[in-house]
Amino acid sequence: MTGKGQVTIPKKVRDAFDLHTGDRIEFVLEKEGVIILRPIKKSVDDVFGWLFNPAQKPLSVEEMNEAIGKKVTSHSGGQIDESA
Repeated sequence: MTGKGQVTIPKKVRDAFDLHTGDRIEFVLEKEGVIILRPIKKSVDDVFGWLFNPAQKPLSVEEMNEAIGKKVTSHSGGQIDESA
């Protein structure tokens, strides 16, 4: 383990779990000092509907574009580079 708490996962383990750079994993602490390494793999089916809110009215494309424009403007201090 490095000074930052980083660990190297052996290639055999990465291959067995099909892990790649940027993949997420979790460490599960069990009894008696056992640690389980578990890949966090989410499919579209796993997350489908997370953002659905039946109380929110549907927005038109124009309304979505306007809301995005307002958010971008507020984060850029009112300065938008339109040359991009």
